[in-house]
Amino acid sequence: MHQTTTPLAWGIIGCGAVTERKSGPAFNKVADSRLVAVMRRNAALAQSYAERHGVPRWTADADALIHDPEVNAVYIATPPDSHHFYALKVAAAGKICCVEKPMAPSHRECLEMVAAFEAVGLPLFVSYYRRSLPRFAQVKQWLDQGAIGTVRHIHWAFSRKPNTADLTQTAHWRTDPKVAGGGYFDDLASHGLDLMGHLLGDICQAKGIASNQQGLYAAADAVSGVWQFASGAMGSGYWNFGAASALDEVLVHGSLGQIRFSVFGEQPVQLQTPDGTQSLEIAHPENIQLFHIENMQKHVNGLLTHPSTGQTAQRATWVMEQILAG
Repeated sequence: MHQTTTPLAWGIIGCGAVTERKSGPAFNKVADSRLVAVMRRNAALAQSYAERHGVPRWTADADALIHDPEVNAVYIATPPDSHHFYALKVAAAGKICCVEKPMAPSHRECLEMVAAFEAVGLPLFVSYYRRSLPRFAQVKQWLDQGAIGTVRHIHWAFSRKPNTADLTQTAHWRTDPKVAGGGYFDDLASHGLDLMGHLLGDICQAKGIASNQQGLYAAADAVSGVWQFASGAMGSGYWNFGAASALDEVLVHGSLGQIRFSVFGEQPVQLQTPDGTQSLEIAHPENIQLFHIENMQKHVNGLLTHPSTGQTAQRATWVMEQILAG
């Protein structure tokens, strides 16, 4: 039987830094996918992006892009505080949508976004692209196969130095709670907490402590959290953005062994059991969202269910809200 395909013609709202290499070029590397239009409020920067990446059209008007008749899918790559606003417009226009992570600053907004796309019968994807990366597919395979027995606990230790913008107290949306909710915690911890939900199932309860230790910006710069999965496994983590050195390490403790990996780095993924230690180097693609974008195309064509939808992504926002609430 002939397989019917639905080509996706993408438009980007907010063609900023995240789209330069991580996502933008990948839309043209996936079969039956192409990037046809980009939007940025600064018209000169929108034009520059379009010319550098070979995109046919550019605009400074988000509504014009959303209602462009040649665009049938919209990627929202703006700061988090506008995801809800633009997503509802895309749903009303009857188009497929993908929003950057974190999905939205509040869980309430996430649920409203999910409901809007369910109402029109269209998919809403979220760029938790680690769910589609081969290195984490390997970790999930080990877990699903019971390589470390029953999972007892997962711990994520994350720290990094303050950057120049932090130290000079230069205004930045990532450290403004009005734009980015929990600041760097929401921006970065969301990736790992969502990934843990993918690997180990839903987190059913969570709590934590958040503090501003450096006083360099309004958002919290030190967060500690604990949580429990529906399976009964426990979790803990800390995230500090004013430390002396960088650390990014996840350790999964099981009844028969351990799995070790990094959320953001490319260190080997490691399996340790009584039979020995296995370390695998699994590189990321040049454009790290490539497999995420490829899976959106496959989802639309009925070949698989995308691992990161609005329904899965709203859980990460709920968990972060619980941790920041104390």
